[in-house]
Amino acid sequence: MDQMILRNLSYGMYAIGVKGEDGPSACIVNTVIQVTSTAPSIIAISMNHNNYSHECIVKNGIFTVTVLSEETSGTVIGALGFTSGRDTNKLANVKHKVLQEGVPVIKENACCWFLCKVVNSIETETHTVFLAQILAGSDKSSRRPMTYSYYHEVIRGSSPKNAPTYQPEELKHDNDGNSYICTICKYEYNDPEVPFEDLPDDWVCPICGAPKSAFIRK
Repeated sequence: MDQMILRNLSYGMYAIGVKGEDGPSACIVNTVIQVTSTAPSIIAISMNHNNYSHECIVKNGIFTVTVLSEETSGTVIGALGFTSGRDTNKLANVKHKVLQEGVPVIKENACCWFLCKVVNSIETETHTVFLAQILAGSDKSSRRPMTYSYYHEVIRGSSPKNAPTYQPEELKHDNDGNSYICTICKYEYNDPEVPFEDLPDDWVCPICGAPKSAFIRK
């Protein structure tokens, strides 16, 4: 089976906030689902074993889910999704608030948020599926949630290797030579109206914030 067909499944874009050793941190996941419709409300999230956020959830048993919207900047996703919280303050340039439990909620044009407590987990070879009870959350939802398709097709972002939906990008042999790829997050720039060479020197990747010098010709 071609693994690429799994992208036909529905996914969203979510920021998972955790309590780290040196303060709050967060990461991006695309797999959050509702498990029960009656109290107590249970959700499930999937997270790679290698993620620092995974380590924090296992240790503290608590996390937040912020549902990102189509208005959330791609740089927020880049900041939270393509660096590690083990050695980086991922929230340094991201608007957020910290709950009394020590976990952050993202405030960058988000739809809503939930505070969750782990009640069970299921292990796979590479990921843990955390089952968690919702303890608190937003009183209402606003904006249109960002889907995984929107992230790929409109923002033109890519998946980090730890994402459950990660697939190596196939090389296209029919490109016109004007496409440039970010070596950090694999964002592809190909604007027929504004050639890459004409971008100002201080232009940065709209996904991860990498400088123009981090791009290579595809």
